[in-house]
Amino acid sequence: MRGYLFKRLAQIVITFFLFLSAIFFLVDAQPGDYGNVFYSNPRLTPEQRQQLKANLGLDQPTWVRYTKWMSSFLQGDLGISFSNYPRPVIDVIAERAPRTIVLFMSATVVSFYFGFMAGKLLAWNRGGLVEYASTIGGVSLYTVFTPWFALIMIWVFAFRLGWFPIGKFIEPTAWIGAPTEVNDVFIRLIFTALIASVLLFTLLVSVGRLNTNQRRPATWIGMAVIAAGALIYWLNTGLGVYALDILWHLTLPIITLALISFAGSMLLTRNSMLETLREDYVLAARAKGISEKAIRDRHAARNAMLPVVTSFVFSLAFAIDGGVITETVFSWPGMGRTLLTAANAEDIPMVLGALVFTGTLALTAHLVADILYAYLDPRIRYA
Repeated sequence: MRGYLFKRLAQIVITFFLFLSAIFFLVDAQPGDYGNVFYSNPRLTPEQRQQLKANLGLDQPTWVRYTKWMSSFLQGDLGISFSNYPRPVIDVIAERAPRTIVLFMSATVVSFYFGFMAGKLLAWNRGGLVEYASTIGGVSLYTVFTPWFALIMIWVFAFRLGWFPIGKFIEPTAWIGAPTEVNDVFIRLIFTALIASVLLFTLLVSVGRLNTNQRRPATWIGMAVIAAGALIYWLNTGLGVYALDILWHLTLPIITLALISFAGSMLLTRNSMLETLREDYVLAARAKGISEKAIRDRHAARNAMLPVVTSFVFSLAFAIDGGVITETVFSWPGMGRTLLTAANAEDIPMVLGALVFTGTLALTAHLVADILYAYLDPRIRYA
């Protein structure tokens, strides 16, 4: 396994280098440049326009700019964003990438869990009205036009019912006189969620060693203690009201994305589960007298999870692609909206930085998927 990991890491490094080269030349080949934003100003003389172009580094040959950009990238410098001047690209990514990751990871985890559970039950209990209705509903959600569905969700739950804000990241009037910045509160929310997740995972592993009758009470008590600890922390910081404002703005986008992703996870799990139930080891488990619940969860569902896990990991990696649409509709200031704005403004350093972010997630997702395959399916072994 260790040798395989080193081999895969070497492949990832080579692939990443080729990816960086490809996106630079493709983005650089687009017509026009960021200087066009200023060239139309009649007050600028030809000499001033040429000086502006030189300051942006747009008067140099492509291969010179490629060499400089690659050298700067190896030093951790992605350049200065033209549209966010004078902020470095890496600072813009550090500010907005967590917003995209939190939004799409939360929606993907929720949709994966409920989609997997629903698909497992549908495949196990075939032929009923619930299965047909769920399948039709799942196909409808899976094939729905995302911008239209997002606008309908906003119109119903935000505009008509007023349960959620119409868009954006925060309510500016609620932050007047706030003792800290928005990003500080958001980062604290992320760390709170990470700590809670680690504690929850530890709890579930520990509870699994208890007797069957003790697991459910212990799980609920442990979850209540974790939730109470998080609540006490935010009450003591005095920033709870600001954290609630961010979560309030985050809820509707998560629900919208989760509904769309839920359908895909449910249908994929159902189809994979139906294939797994035909395997010989399922018949052998029944012949041994193993309970139906154990056959469903430990034998059939675990192997049916493989394609679902792959879909889950890759959906996290390409979150920025879906973010271009979703974040624009919900006015969510994440990487997807940043990429769209930078592309429209011909902000090449920012576009390259956003694509580097996407490529890094995608290659990491491939490696994680390979490791998870070996963990979930004991038949898979890497030399």
